Amino acid sequence: MALGSPAEYGGENISREKLPVIPDPFTLTVRRIRTANGYETDPTASKQLAVIGELLTGADEVITATDAAREGELIAGYLYEYLGYKGATRRLWISSLTHKAITEGLDRLQPGSDYENLYLAGKARREADWKVGYNASLALGIAAGRGGYSLGRVQTPTLAMICRRYLENRDFIPVTHYNLCLSVIKSGKEHLFLSVDKYRSKEEAMAAGNGIRESATAVVESVKKTLETEQPPLLYDLTALQCDANNRIGFTAQHTLSIAQMLYEKGYISYPRTGSRYIGDDLFLEVPSLLSSLKSDPRFARHTESLEGKTLNRHTVDDAKLTDHHALVITGNTPSGLTPDEQALYSMIAGRMLEAFSERCIREKTCIHLKCNGIYFKTEGYSIKEYGWRSIYTIPEKETPSIPEFKENELLPVSDCLIREGKTVPKPIFTDASLLSAMENADWETKEGMEKEAVRKCGLGTPATRAGIIELLVGRQYVERRGKNLFPTPKGLEVYGIVKDRLIADVQMTARWEYNLQEIEKGNMKAAVFDGMIDDYTRQIVSELVCLRLEHPELPHCKCPKCGKETVTLYGKVARCCDTECGFLLYRSFKGRILTDDQMLRLLQGKRTSYLKFTNRIGKIYEASLKMDDCFRICVKFKDNRPKK
Repeated sequence: MALGSPAEYGGENISREKLPVIPDPFTLTVRRIRTANGYETDPTASKQLAVIGELLTGADEVITATDAAREGELIAGYLYEYLGYKGATRRLWISSLTHKAITEGLDRLQPGSDYENLYLAGKARREADWKVGYNASLALGIAAGRGGYSLGRVQTPTLAMICRRYLENRDFIPVTHYNLCLSVIKSGKEHLFLSVDKYRSKEEAMAAGNGIRESATAVVESVKKTLETEQPPLLYDLTALQCDANNRIGFTAQHTLSIAQMLYEKGYISYPRTGSRYIGDDLFLEVPSLLSSLKSDPRFARHTESLEGKTLNRHTVDDAKLTDHHALVITGNTPSGLTPDEQALYSMIAGRMLEAFSERCIREKTCIHLKCNGIYFKTEGYSIKEYGWRSIYTIPEKETPSIPEFKENELLPVSDCLIREGKTVPKPIFTDASLLSAMENADWETKEGMEKEAVRKCGLGTPATRAGIIELLVGRQYVERRGKNLFPTPKGLEVYGIVKDRLIADVQMTARWEYNLQEIEKGNMKAAVFDGMIDDYTRQIVSELVCLRLEHPELPHCKCPKCGKETVTLYGKVARCCDTECGFLLYRSFKGRILTDDQMLRLLQGKRTSYLKFTNRIGKIYEASLKMDDCFRICVKFKDNRPKK
């Protein structure tokens, strides 16, 4: 089910004077899909609704078994509303598909009315997103004099984060600093120590280094050893899983969510769209049997057996920190027939369970300070005393101290003193993993108080929707992936430049929304009050955006090499013929290089580009000239005239 399209509330060609469009009431429609004749009702969805409607007609009572969360309650509520069902309902509230979980859930069904506030919060959130997204996008399109813009409550602040990070990175001016690197002799071996202080100029560092070289010895000022205890990582929630999967195996956030959903539907893991990293005491009782199912996995068998009979670590067990769902765990069902991607993700979840319930890791940190010619130097090293949870992915070895034994007041002969140059670096361009983390912890964007607390709990979007927001930005051509990194496109930067100081890009807006939606769930706020606030807010954003006057340079055009018409336009990522029957398309990206407008135009005109630099798979740089052949494929000519294999 979906909210009605704009056409159902007064037509698609809305003028400036008719904004904002605020439906009262909203209508529900069956899901629509794109076809050759435009958007049409999905026949599969229609058949499913017909079957459900027939079943509801003869039902005395219905059990709601959708996902145990706000959105799951909304889906069920929309179905009942659309099909006109007004009978009694009871709620099945489970977060795992194991036989035991389903049986126990059916034994403790609750009246459906107990979850009415959850439905009202979901309904208010969906309608608010429609009002803000549709009206803001249309208002900006009117102000710009052309369509193709998309704004939204979550996607626009997220785009602002990506653009801001990119611009900070691009415009960053590194600051050079210098350290002294002292080399001393201990037991016939050379050991290096870095100066505690940094020097702003090379001349200052050289002068200090010369004084060090004139000194024959350095004295050990202090030797400090401390034992550090590392608790194992918490169990995965969806965001933590997506971050690790992106960092370790290169999965995008959306791909991780899709694979996790498949594993859930096959009954191998618990509900994946969770924002909790904790489990309750009831599930903790089942953990030993869940872990024992990993004995048949050769990767984890040894670790599983080592935990048998031991008291498991409880640091990830806390009923008070549970949200709608508990953390991600395996179900105990032995997987079979998994794809490589499914197996990789399942192994990550299983391995994290073993880590989370294992003993702490204990390591010794050694910090040594030297003094030479009045300048202090230091070095640090670690040695693991008890591997604990780290043994899951690390083979414990006999520990060899990384630093030999030094004694206080010990004199050490100086071997040399070098100057080490360093530079400050900007924050890196966002990846899926780092962006998800930033969205989850967006409270740094907000002021103190209610908004900060709300965002701290909710962040930008929800664990279930953040991956979709990233893909939406990519699909709208606001953002593009280059390897793992997320770069704003010229279109994305253009939109950011327009809205960066507007309410639509304000993270605090999302904070206030999430706070109020939580109040609706608790019964502390009426949904109608929230709706009124959103209506006022929508009018405010529309008035901000429609008053803008935007001037945009025309996008480059040229003749289509396929159909011969003047119909090719150069966009941020492609050159495309606007004649749908022709369908000519040429991508800007080639062998990891983004081609400029001039280079694209030369290709489209049948000309050869100048020699451009590329990097092959092993990191070697080569030069080649590009030209499009008669089949509209790019041919490569190497600078040394070697034929392309």
